[in-house]
Amino acid sequence: MPKSAPVLRHFLQFSDFTREQIEHVIERARIIKERFKRYQTYQPLMDRTMAMVFEKASTRTRVSFEAGMYQLGGSVIHLTTGDSQLGRAEPIEDTARVISRMVDLVMIRTFEQTKIERFARHSRVPVINGLTNEYHPCQILADIFTFTEHRGSISGRTVAWIGDANNVAYTWLQAAQLLGFTVHVSTPPGYRIDTRLAPPGSHYQVFDAPAEAARGADLVTTDVWTSMGYEAENEQRRQAFAPWRVDQRLMDNAQPDALFMHCLPAHRDEEVSADVIDGAQSVVWDEAENRLHVQKALMEYLLLGNDVQ
Repeated sequence: MPKSAPVLRHFLQFSDFTREQIEHVIERARIIKERFKRYQTYQPLMDRTMAMVFEKASTRTRVSFEAGMYQLGGSVIHLTTGDSQLGRAEPIEDTARVISRMVDLVMIRTFEQTKIERFARHSRVPVINGLTNEYHPCQILADIFTFTEHRGSISGRTVAWIGDANNVAYTWLQAAQLLGFTVHVSTPPGYRIDTRLAPPGSHYQVFDAPAEAARGADLVTTDVWTSMGYEAENEQRRQAFAPWRVDQRLMDNAQPDALFMHCLPAHRDEEVSADVIDGAQSVVWDEAENRLHVQKALMEYLLLGNDVQ
């Protein structure tokens, strides 16, 4: 009997998946990574094609998705606004209708979340959020997988988010609500959590002082002070965020075995001191590599469901 096609699913924000689906992807990432480290060929996506659409610059997202798709046996088409009709005012709905008739999977890195949602509504194939202004779900998949590798389940743990209330922070809050851990958030005045994106709940607490947010945390994480699209505010943010630098004194407030993460690229001695990001508690290079493995597991799940080996 022929196998039935998996249900059409998109991964536009972390909360699009259930806890069980996230746990499945994390476990598959572990298996796929083990195979990768043993140089064991695993190509379940032979003859599948992914379109990668970039409206924002990328290093880790492009390399991890492109390498991952090739390693799974598939192929990749790379598009930007400069070399496609996306930059010539074609409606996003029309682009979705056309592209999704020609490929098996689409990854988009763009600006407003509403744009990727409009694309997904008119797509015949799964759509993955490679980053929007509001969310960065693939990054947090990698971060949680990395934490699990080093410390076991993240359920019941405490994550300290120090810095800007940006797309990475909002995705951490979604993950906390779904997976049962707590986020301590500390941001400068004027850069607080937007409760429209993250309604208050027991999964996160807000602290005025970054040292208090870090107290007792199992993981301390941050990001650049100026995200893409806010470059005009760079000097203003540099001054406002200076007390929110993650340095060793702040890390000393966390658990003795606390990990440090950063989604990269990092600016040493701005949002994080060099001795922290290059120190023994930092797992940023594992975290960066794990984008490859969790995204391979994600692509496998979206295209094959649970029908895997």
